[in-house]
Amino acid sequence: MKLDKITLRSENFADWYTSVCSAAKLFSYAAIKGTINYLPNGWKIWTNLQNEIDKRLKATGAQNVQLPLFIKTSDFAKEKDHIEGFAPEAFLVKSIGTEDLADPLIVRPTSEIPFSQLFKQQIVSHNDLPLKYNQWCGVYRAEKTTRPFLRGSEFFWQELHAMFANREECEKYTLIIHNLYNDFLKECCALPVLAGKKSEGEKFPGAVDTYTREVWTQDGQCVQTGTSHYLGTSFCEMFEVTYQDKNNGYSYPHYMSAGITTRIIGDLIVVHGDDKGLVMPFPIAPTQVAILTIFANKDKNVSAKANELFNKLNSVYSVALDESDDSFGYKIAHQETQGTPFSIIIGPKDLEQNKCMLIRRDNGVKQSISLDEIEKVISEQAVEYQNTLYANAKKHLDDSIVEVSTMDEFKKAIADSKIALAPWGGTPADEKSIKQLTGANPRCVFSEDANGKKCVFTGKPAKQMIYFARAY
Repeated sequence: MKLDKITLRSENFADWYTSVCSAAKLFSYAAIKGTINYLPNGWKIWTNLQNEIDKRLKATGAQNVQLPLFIKTSDFAKEKDHIEGFAPEAFLVKSIGTEDLADPLIVRPTSEIPFSQLFKQQIVSHNDLPLKYNQWCGVYRAEKTTRPFLRGSEFFWQELHAMFANREECEKYTLIIHNLYNDFLKECCALPVLAGKKSEGEKFPGAVDTYTREVWTQDGQCVQTGTSHYLGTSFCEMFEVTYQDKNNGYSYPHYMSAGITTRIIGDLIVVHGDDKGLVMPFPIAPTQVAILTIFANKDKNVSAKANELFNKLNSVYSVALDESDDSFGYKIAHQETQGTPFSIIIGPKDLEQNKCMLIRRDNGVKQSISLDEIEKVISEQAVEYQNTLYANAKKHLDDSIVEVSTMDEFKKAIADSKIALAPWGGTPADEKSIKQLTGANPRCVFSEDANGKKCVFTGKPAKQMIYFARAY
């Protein structure tokens, strides 16, 4: 058998990315532009991520629900900022059969509106608050430029929506989820991030405040990964969501939403991948340990020991057993492409010494290990493996941040595929202008204190220190 060829990162990073996704059998292209078929390997990564996120959300009191796919255009139009942000990407259903709809349906680009309508049904008094609902679903936005997992017209996510009696509780929970995402990305995905509040021009349509995490790629771009929004009371006012407070008066609840998507799969590739393929973080790898035999079809003892080891390890980890007669080189290369953290090699000579060969995907180190010790070694090295992935990615991120004070320094940093940490006092219109000039836009706020510095773009007194970078 032959593996699909992987383009070198140094030749063409975009082609490398797509070739890795293809070689690892994560997806295939679907018939409609911007959509893909998730193949078993790709979907297993997502379900592993789902499970990790879901248990964390439930620990905060969130409950899973499921809402309809369609939103009435008349309802969507009620929130001005919201419709301005999403209308250009919205898919419309204008007819059913041959009958035109008087009120066309928008295919869900996000769900603040149907959740507001649901909350109106569910919330009567202050005793009903807080109410925290989450749904796992597909979202549809007509993207002009698409790339598997990183940006598509259809993607999957969790979207958390919650309402509280007052602003303080709502803002606190928004930050709890913000930090929950940060911890999840570090612990499960080994992804360091730039984390903070979005600038005025980059926040979510209709939000008072948006908090983001920005993943930094090997080719020097940011990927927005997971956002949390404090939405205030505007949606509640639009859809007349009120509750009877303790004084028997009526008040609007305070609303927040948050979501993290299948874009994480792309993050894992552009941060950890190499010229051999995926390098998967241990907690969410589709296969954590692969057992590869040599001459198992000729030596029954090898097959018996491999199966014994499989049964032992598979009760703890996600394990694959390859007893095929494919060449040893193919078996190793296949697991490298898949990003399997640990591969165990068992052959007749190993078995004579009650040993096996353990290969780590992150650094390629090979070790001869006693079969009696293999479970203990994997348990210990899984932690080291995960820490190494994170440390390597964190160093790349830290080494890419350049503090600037002039536009010449700003332009050079962006041209060098770096992150410019700049004093900022501009408007949303200025944000658009600087993007047109350099290709970079604000990713998140580093500090609300600019220490008396002048805005890098306008020369006026700066109000914040902001990270700027190019982004997918």
